[in-house]
Amino acid sequence: MGHPLGHSLRDLFAGSGLLTEEQLQHALRESERTGDRLQAVVVRLGYAAEEQVLQFLADRLGLQYVREVERLLNPEVLLKVPSEFALRHQVLPLQQENGALLVATADPLNVSALDDLRLLVNCEIRPVLAPASEISEAIQQSYMERMFRDMDDLQVDELAADGLEVSDLQKMASETLVIKLVNLMLNQAIQDRASDVHIEPFESQTRIRYRIDGVLHEASAPPKRLHPAIVSRVKILADLNIAERRLPQDGRIRMRFSGRQIDMRVSTVPTLFGEAVVIRLLDKSVGLLALEDLGISGTTLSKFVSVIRKPHGIILVTGPTGSGKTTTLYAALSRITSAELKVITIEDPVEYQLPGANQINVRPNIGLTFASGLRHIVRQDPDIIMVGEIRDRETADIAIHAALTGHLVFSTLHTNDSAGALTRLLDMGIEPYLVASSVIAVLAQRLVRLICRECKQPVTLDAEALAELGVEPGQRASFAASRGAGCDRCRSKGYLGRTGVAELLTISEEVRSQVLEKASASQIKQRAVAGGMETLLADAREKVWQGRTTVEEVLRTCQRDEM
Repeated sequence: MGHPLGHSLRDLFAGSGLLTEEQLQHALRESERTGDRLQAVVVRLGYAAEEQVLQFLADRLGLQYVREVERLLNPEVLLKVPSEFALRHQVLPLQQENGALLVATADPLNVSALDDLRLLVNCEIRPVLAPASEISEAIQQSYMERMFRDMDDLQVDELAADGLEVSDLQKMASETLVIKLVNLMLNQAIQDRASDVHIEPFESQTRIRYRIDGVLHEASAPPKRLHPAIVSRVKILADLNIAERRLPQDGRIRMRFSGRQIDMRVSTVPTLFGEAVVIRLLDKSVGLLALEDLGISGTTLSKFVSVIRKPHGIILVTGPTGSGKTTTLYAALSRITSAELKVITIEDPVEYQLPGANQINVRPNIGLTFASGLRHIVRQDPDIIMVGEIRDRETADIAIHAALTGHLVFSTLHTNDSAGALTRLLDMGIEPYLVASSVIAVLAQRLVRLICRECKQPVTLDAEALAELGVEPGQRASFAASRGAGCDRCRSKGYLGRTGVAELLTISEEVRSQVLEKASASQIKQRAVAGGMETLLADAREKVWQGRTTVEEVLRTCQRDEM
């Protein structure tokens, strides 16, 4: 290829002056832990901007750095490289020059991918460097547009799914272009760090949306007439019944992407204009986070670590769907799990593999529910039990009695704040004295988006925003805030990544007395705050002041009465 690519990033960064030795070692450890490319970790940790890293690599390796790949893109050249290869290796063919294929990449030291590409196209490869986000977006847009043009030739009738025979659906779902489209859609979602893919039918269109960092983003959508084919293809992958189109169905897909195992939970529901599909993505290769990585503030974190080391009792984590409750539970379990303790979990489904723990998937279709499974778990001589969610009185009752008989029990509840978890158990019909004597702590949490470090800039907040955030009038003049202006790295969103905000309610004697008196959640919270509890709002306000998130993001994720 004519370029000195036989280096490692570690060698190039070492002694370059771009990173300190301490920063390099930290980035190497983080890269090993997460499996992410070293240069991506360097950028994510804020040690250097992406453009700075790419320009550095271009200078060291004698490569061209391209800021806007789309202006060099020749759509006809896309035919030379299959979409699956381009997406898997994040390489974008741009144009043919003097018998060589000009290819954009953000990872020039991935020599094996470039060698495979050379064998695939049977010509010389000339790599150029470009931002990873630009390459990813260009791959999605370019290949999708090409695919949609090719799909115009497909013989698919303008019929609703209800009017199609099963054989028609099977034939449509097995079309090469439909298979490629679904693969491209799923691969792009993984590449974009999406947690969910939404495929939604409307009267005149199909809408594809990815949930990234908790917010839905619209993607290129196929023609509406292909909706039954796309849904059928997903259902085939998830081993669902494609003939059943009038009842909701649930299934799972397992696939590998760039050496990573991805588990997908598929849910279909019938709507007015066809079946809607939501696919939840779970990257099995991502390591468990440590408690220190969750964003929990120092004071709250130290109290939580102290609580999870207690020998028995119930610890609850609350918040809406997608607020990171399961991640927090696993971080807590990984902190205290040891060879001396037996840990059993029952979940729906098992989302992470926890070394040293016995993990059980609930299977309601054969009678293995949270309640029935928990009843048998307590006979397995566990020290620590984790129940994915307390959904009903029976499960709550068994969990409480397990805690009262010497077990440490972790679980989740869907409540707005920490105090609400106590009143929710009472509403389920649990006796106040049982709640008061078994629950030892409740952690309420949310996830807020982080301001992109590359386009972060200071911003002045008006009096109304400061009041919403709970900043006292005397402190408003000195209160600092930031926002993201939008750049290539964050795809003009101004945010990149998420962190947690949390409040921890430890059950003191005063709180126990309130539970026994059936006090309201607001009364319990007032007493806890008077006793020193840092609220969700206080934690969020601190992160705004630190320049990590924005007022708008805090108000989006936390209702005023929860703060």
